[in-house]
Amino acid sequence: MILTKPNKPKVLKTIKTFKQQKKQVSRRDFFQTILLPRTYTKDLNYEFLGPSDKGIEPYTGAWTVQQAAHLLRRTTFGPTYQQMKDAVTDGLDATINLLFSTPVAPGVPINFYYADDPNVPVGQTWLDKPFIDGIEIEQYEYRYRSIRSWQCAKMIEEGVNINEKMTLFWHNHFVTSDIDEPNALYRYIKLLRENAVGNFKQLTKDISIDAAMLFYLNGNENIVDEPNENYARELLELFTIGKGPLIGAGDYTNYTEQDVEALAKIFTGWQVENDWSYTLGESLEVNFYNDIHDTSTKTLSAHFNNATIANNGADEYKDVIDVIFQQDEVARFLVRKLYRWFVYYDINETVELKVIEPLAQILRNNNYEVQPVLETLLKSEHFFDMLSMGCVIKNPIDFSLTAIKQLGAIIPTGLEERNRWLETVFYFSAEFGMEYFLPPSVAGWKAYYQSPGYYRLWMNPVTFEFRKQVTGGLIYGYEYDGLNYEINPIDFLQSIDNPANPNEVITEFTRILLPIPLSANQKTFLKGVLIPGLPDFEWTTEYNNYLSNPNDENIKLSLEAKLKNLLYMISVLPEYHLS
Repeated sequence: MILTKPNKPKVLKTIKTFKQQKKQVSRRDFFQTILLPRTYTKDLNYEFLGPSDKGIEPYTGAWTVQQAAHLLRRTTFGPTYQQMKDAVTDGLDATINLLFSTPVAPGVPINFYYADDPNVPVGQTWLDKPFIDGIEIEQYEYRYRSIRSWQCAKMIEEGVNINEKMTLFWHNHFVTSDIDEPNALYRYIKLLRENAVGNFKQLTKDISIDAAMLFYLNGNENIVDEPNENYARELLELFTIGKGPLIGAGDYTNYTEQDVEALAKIFTGWQVENDWSYTLGESLEVNFYNDIHDTSTKTLSAHFNNATIANNGADEYKDVIDVIFQQDEVARFLVRKLYRWFVYYDINETVELKVIEPLAQILRNNNYEVQPVLETLLKSEHFFDMLSMGCVIKNPIDFSLTAIKQLGAIIPTGLEERNRWLETVFYFSAEFGMEYFLPPSVAGWKAYYQSPGYYRLWMNPVTFEFRKQVTGGLIYGYEYDGLNYEINPIDFLQSIDNPANPNEVITEFTRILLPIPLSANQKTFLKGVLIPGLPDFEWTTEYNNYLSNPNDENIKLSLEAKLKNLLYMISVLPEYHLS
């Protein structure tokens, strides 16, 4: 879906003035600013300094909106100003406790519009309900549309809770993609959500026999006569221990081809059944069959101390996962991925020594429970160092949902209208490189593993234009498929503490929307967007005039126009794309 660019001639003129003031008339210079998170122009008073050299000792510094917002930006999809202020009042420890509290039950996806399914009335769930010959394509379509709108709603409604950010983390870690069985897709994301901050080892065991994973990496075809190595290889390379440098023929430092072959045999025997069922009362199942399982004793390489795995039927896969998790490198492997998800992509020797290794030890000491690791990291001096702030380019999902939530997009309330609206928002991020349930490969999205670009891979001239269409469209309002996508800028204004003071408007708007403070020159420019060439009292007078005459359409439109121009100008700043 390509959004219609809003009509904003006054803002385009303002942007031209902005470029002249900033001396950034070159598109190349502008994108260089965006593509290098900490390499700013001289105007922005930043220079490349690399990751923080602090460790995981508890943070003892100031606890202001800046620190609270940093924590919430990294752990949720777009905190509101009230959530930031509440976090300041509550304090760091209480906010961490809230982030890790049991989330609200997510409910289930429902049929929100299709009236011709006799087994699933509109408003009820389609889970474990059969397909019907002749309308199965229409059933498939409405079920997939509903799971996307449902997933989008879960992220928007997350509150102050880390669960949804971690669910997406695990989706990028234990990747499945393009799963064409709706029940399997739902069960997969449910498994990740329920174990989002739980036990890594147990989740590895559970995902190994998950229907979506068996489909995606051909575990469903892995039988004794024809062992399929796909899942075995990715379990080692991408899910648990990582390759390491090649040190010999078929030897990757952390495992060998011998181990891949042995694991493939261990995972034989699992079958997905009743997928795309046409029988009422029959539901998707995963079953083990010993007659297609390799019952031989398997021997691993010296990297796993030549461990032998005897035939243990349906529990044999658990035995080999226990052996894998005895290796210290498993903890380091996961902690590095968590670090790149929540902090920064650059892991140098200092970060490895002061952050990765001690966190890996915490993971081992807690039998691979993830929550103690995350709590330690998110309470650390390293995490709250200024060098760890504003250094992550928002991924497309984070960018889209942050705009929706922080700007206060108006969501329809009718069952069908609401879900169609949410489905469209779900696809916003797909336009610039990231669609939930559709990672590009088993390795996940490149921004989290491909050196040297990492997060910078999210940004190029094309994706930047799509980002501007999302925020510009919301700010100025647009219609798509009979639904409006818009915000109420006056509501946003009245969410701040001092809306009658133009200086406070600039300060608080940028505090909410940007991860790092602006320079005095930048604030002066933005003030010129809000009240071009006018004294402060003109804004105060105009706002008070609106309060006295809230039903006067001309006064309201004039105030809204100024606010929209200001919000749009903030949204095209390089800092707006950072977290």
